[in-house]
Amino acid sequence: MRALCWHGKGDIRCDTVPDPEIEDARDAIIRMTSCAICGSDLHLYNHFIPGMKDGDIMGHEFMGEVVEIGSSVSNLKVGDRIVVPFTIICGECEQCRRGNFSVCERTNRNASLAAKAFGHTTAGLFGYTHLTGGYAGGQAEYVRIPYADTTHVKVPEGLTDEQVLFLGDIFPTGWQAVVQCDIQPSDTVAIWGCGPVGQMAIRSAILLGAKQVVAIDCVPERLSMAQAGGATTIDFDEESVIERLNQLTNGKGPEKCIDAVGLEAHATRSIDSVVDRAKQAVMLESDRPHVLREMFYVCRPAGVVSVPGVYGGLIDKIPFGAVMNKGLTIRTGQTHVNRWTEDLLRRIQEGQIDPSFVITHTVGLDDGPEMYETFRDKKDGCIKVVLKPH
Repeated sequence: MRALCWHGKGDIRCDTVPDPEIEDARDAIIRMTSCAICGSDLHLYNHFIPGMKDGDIMGHEFMGEVVEIGSSVSNLKVGDRIVVPFTIICGECEQCRRGNFSVCERTNRNASLAAKAFGHTTAGLFGYTHLTGGYAGGQAEYVRIPYADTTHVKVPEGLTDEQVLFLGDIFPTGWQAVVQCDIQPSDTVAIWGCGPVGQMAIRSAILLGAKQVVAIDCVPERLSMAQAGGATTIDFDEESVIERLNQLTNGKGPEKCIDAVGLEAHATRSIDSVVDRAKQAVMLESDRPHVLREMFYVCRPAGVVSVPGVYGGLIDKIPFGAVMNKGLTIRTGQTHVNRWTEDLLRRIQEGQIDPSFVITHTVGLDDGPEMYETFRDKKDGCIKVVLKPH
């Protein structure tokens, strides 16, 4: 089969690799019908996250048709269409029983290695380094789904791939980021980053009743999409984010702040951003926390800071005194995808939201390597790329 494989920094190739096979009774094999390039994939593409090996198959946002099932899988049959959450879950451990699916205790085959390297671990993740289990990703013609009886979202009749594909990652990720904020009708919600997760967070905040949503970015196409979704926008290349947010909130700051950027944050107006890049280059820190600093400074006292953006390691010069003295609550984590999918699927079926609005490019799998570069460099108005195998 064909698959997009990692061969080093900035080097993704469409290779011919062996077809996957059933390895465990709880496995299933799907024929991939749609997958996407996620902003988190760019962290691997840019080699900011360790643990990749030459030839690893990329991708964690995908769906397809079941073509084979293991002997213990009773709730799927050949021909079923499923969306596959990026978090692999057993459904049985203590964390899964509590709905904390992204920290499933069983599915990360390399949990001890990750704990030794970083002092923490996650559930097994598709296509996302050997520190999260070393599972082959979904940017391929066929994919093995471990723990398939629990790691799936069954697609009802009448819905297109484009409507439901993002239930595997960016839609529940944006939704969880907003739910973590405990939105009140009087709230201003400020969202840093208008990429795909930021766009989903904008619409989630509006669906959940925020009084005002403010979106921060510098890419014209992203700001335009955010505005179309109901947000007031700030172009950080053109004005001070802190000054503008204070103006929009009568000097008090937003009650709720969301970091939809993560470890590769930058800001052309800030010397902090330049210094962070220098520290990152000489390995004095692994991530660039400019957005986190800005949120801690501007968030209203007793407010909430929600962080769906991916961070991989260590950050420097965080004003934690401001966090403590302002009484801020920080909520973060990989997405507990299956906690949210039933509600979000219902909202799609009822027409409250069509997540396909975020798609700007649809190409074949063979064009994937080129689209990685296009997406990274924000060329051709690229916001979200969907890949089709045929």
